Amino acid sequence: MKPITKTWSRTVRKVLPGPWPTQLVFRESLVALALAGLAALMELPGHAGAPQLALTASASAVLYVLRRGLPGTALVLAAASSGTLTGITPVLIVTAWSAGYRIARLLPLIGSMALAFALTTLVSFWIGDPAPPKAQVGLLLAFLLLLTVLPALAGRYRAQRRALLTARQERDVQLLRERTMIAHQARLRERQRIAHDMHDSLGHQLALISVHSGALEVDRSLTGPQREAVGVLRQATGAAMRELREVIGVLNEDSAAATIGTATGIGGVGGIDRLTETSRAAGTTIRLSRAGENRPLAAAADHAAYRIVQEALTNAHKHAPGTPISVALRYEPDALVVEVANGPAPEQANPHHTTIVSGGQGLIGLHERARLAGGMVHAGPSADGGFRLAAVLPYDGAGST
Repeated sequence: MKPITKTWSRTVRKVLPGPWPTQLVFRESLVALALAGLAALMELPGHAGAPQLALTASASAVLYVLRRGLPGTALVLAAASSGTLTGITPVLIVTAWSAGYRIARLLPLIGSMALAFALTTLVSFWIGDPAPPKAQVGLLLAFLLLLTVLPALAGRYRAQRRALLTARQERDVQLLRERTMIAHQARLRERQRIAHDMHDSLGHQLALISVHSGALEVDRSLTGPQREAVGVLRQATGAAMRELREVIGVLNEDSAAATIGTATGIGGVGGIDRLTETSRAAGTTIRLSRAGENRPLAAAADHAAYRIVQEALTNAHKHAPGTPISVALRYEPDALVVEVANGPAPEQANPHHTTIVSGGQGLIGLHERARLAGGMVHAGPSADGGFRLAAVLPYDGAGST
């Protein structure tokens, strides 16, 4: 019993495809009744009896309803019935329009038209039309062209126009969505750039403040209150580093996949002298050397060179305070080589010294900056127990995106 029920349910869904909201049911019922009444009125001039009137009205209503799920079948049946039932003509026009609108492929539509013409011709010869055969075929052909082909073409044009408008609306929605995504990605990239610039710039300055305060705290010439004030300054520096790390974390939230922004002109190779002078003022021995012919760099590579030296000096102040640092800039034929090395970290002389908070963004940012500039970065311990950071930056700055 269940297979029969399922088969019947599938048949009903195919013949009467839904959904069927109340408004649609009311409209379809109203149009079906109107076509049924019009068909009956068209049969009255021929002095048709009540059975023929009822048959024509019922056939018109049924064919109108069938046109939704079976447009080709409804068209063929309406064309075949038009030879004997004059009142079918209005529903024939409606089913032809519906066939052109609902049959998407051209071959099935042409096949339905050809079958309708063939059946109409057979019915015309069967009922014994007195006109000559050639005249009958010509009249039927003109009849079908006027009442089926033209409405079908109009329905097909309507369907294609509606499909085109729908595709255009979907494309507009997609373009708007893509534009929103691009703007969102641009904001993420800017947030990422701000986060790295904050880490590089503020982290460097806070590291210098911490180095100064740590050196002052062990100065024997300071009084107790002065040493206490310096300790407060050092603790405030550590707290500022922690807050900086939290801010960077907020700026980096949901933007891990965003790329680093391009260079903004903040610093460059020309600013490395100022970096080394600032570190010397903190009491650190720094040796800056240059080799090769000075050549201009692309903006991304120039900015990356500055940030690499800045980050290396910051790490040296953090993890090996007081050790000598060497900064070397070598202009090779095709790239600038930047190398920063420091000696091994000494034993901690200040028992009150605390490790400076690190955001963990520096070396990751340097690798990304160098990659965007077309270069590479290597960082690791040196043979004497110190630390060495080296980068190769091509002059053209042609990196990957």
